[in-house]
Amino acid sequence: MNNQVETLFRQSDIAITTQQINQFLDYEKLILKWNQNINITAITRSRDIYIKHFIDSAVINQYIGNNQPYSMIDVGTGGGFPGIPMKIMDETIQLTLLDSLKKRIAFLQAVVENLELKEVKLMHGRAEDFGSNVDFREKYDVATSRAVASINILAEYCLPFVKIGGVFIALKGENIEDELKNGEKAVKLLGGEVSSVIQYVIPGTDIGRSVVIIKKMDNTPEKYPRKAGTPSRKPL
Repeated sequence: MNNQVETLFRQSDIAITTQQINQFLDYEKLILKWNQNINITAITRSRDIYIKHFIDSAVINQYIGNNQPYSMIDVGTGGGFPGIPMKIMDETIQLTLLDSLKKRIAFLQAVVENLELKEVKLMHGRAEDFGSNVDFREKYDVATSRAVASINILAEYCLPFVKIGGVFIALKGENIEDELKNGEKAVKLLGGEVSSVIQYVIPGTDIGRSVVIIKKMDNTPEKYPRKAGTPSRKPL
């Protein structure tokens, strides 16, 4: 199995160590175990877990462009994607995982403990509430999200967390042009600017992906994010 895992990562031009392979193997076991009782993922085939969750997340590390340790918050992390695979690949990341479901936070705690990950903080709650809190607002170098929401909604969830000069990275599907156009006003309003869009096909599949990198140019106005639930009901 170790050789199969290594091959999958190398097909995506991701170098991986034996320790990292073992961490991913343990992560997979925990996903399958906990998934019997709570909804972690609908993807349960081993190869698909590696391709659609682990590798799809780990590929982001190469786009951060930062050789120094950095702070990162993964908003709406769910089963820990992309945050935990990114942390496995770069243990220097100071990682915060945010999710609104307490059961998923319990799962993530088990993952962090079993994989012996250091400098990982787990937060249970809504992005709108934490993003308005001075202890977390504009404190992170990087915010990520793979949540199923449009860019204008994700920007209101994530950009308030990012320092000026930092980046918000959204993992999206292949066809992103209309969504980006519709979200341009919101991104600018929240202090961001689309820096680049990297598109690729996950090796060994026909799955097209887009990595949207939004740079934080200005402070997010104090009235954003709006109260919990409003960004999704009334997108900017």
